[in-house]
Amino acid sequence: MAPSFLSMNGNKRSITLDLRRPEAIEIVKRLVVGADVVWENFRGGVMDRLGLGYEALSAINPRAHLLRRLRASAAPGPSETTAAFDGKLQAMSGIMSITGEPRTVARRARGSPSATPSAASPRPLAVASALYQRTHTGRGQLVDVAMLDAALAFIAGPVSEYTVAGIEAAPDRQRVGEPEAHGEPLPGGRRLHRAVPSSPRSSSSSLMQALGRPDALADPRFKDWPARTENEPALREIIEAAMATDDPRTWETRLTAADVPCGSIWKVHEIVRHPQLEHRDVLQTIDTRYGPMELVGAGFRLEHGSPSLDREPPTLGEHTDEILKEAGYSAEEIERLHREAIV
Repeated sequence: MAPSFLSMNGNKRSITLDLRRPEAIEIVKRLVVGADVVWENFRGGVMDRLGLGYEALSAINPRAHLLRRLRASAAPGPSETTAAFDGKLQAMSGIMSITGEPRTVARRARGSPSATPSAASPRPLAVASALYQRTHTGRGQLVDVAMLDAALAFIAGPVSEYTVAGIEAAPDRQRVGEPEAHGEPLPGGRRLHRAVPSSPRSSSSSLMQALGRPDALADPRFKDWPARTENEPALREIIEAAMATDDPRTWETRLTAADVPCGSIWKVHEIVRHPQLEHRDVLQTIDTRYGPMELVGAGFRLEHGSPSLDREPPTLGEHTDEILKEAGYSAEEIERLHREAIV
């Protein structure tokens, strides 16, 4: 069993089901009856095709919450059904554009995934928020966590540097990064970052077909993951030579159409204007004493009652008196606390 799986699954029980079978679907529905949260991990649309979408589960248990998987971009939106992997989201979100060594190509942020954990962080808060809402409404709801949304929240500082002050991340700023330690070779040439799962041969096959190099599939140096890893320099040369024939965005479109998980490297000032983020209202404009300010919102959406920015960032201690009053302090007591420098 993979160490990464073991590290995440203590204190859990496991059941295996063939969801192609109607009986398995019935088992899921019976389990949902007593569930508070159902977490699915498929591409967009799969649960609906299985008859296990939110509407179907809600009819069985109106109090249950359905937590969607960490897909690249949550539905609805232009990127709803595309595959999501850590390397792709590091590239797409702008993380890679500010990571790496000075005057070198952009790199992954860490030797282990970073976009995925950053996207995982909002999940418990999202579920807790939905559960709390249920204490008032009595109903469950769809809980929607998208990796791209959360990744932008993860680098909210650099994003705000651009959206608020117009400062673009310097191309040669100090960077630290390296490829993921346990994945496939990840060529980063031509500003395109490729993220291929370590096990399925179909992904490598689709990649080579799309690159016009199906002959490489017959090369024993690239027959499987260990062989490709051992011969990474040769594989990199083939891939980068093919990709040098066109620009990164074109390859991104072409490879995505071939179902090869990939993402070209987007700089922060580029990704903040991506149609998917505009559709999801990830960047929210709020009126402030300094004028309108565009900031990254929460990294998740709820079917109803989604969090939004409705108050500008405060100055230090701005609401001291207001909060103390709500806590039951009298005006005289608040004045004394100020006088004695307690607040």
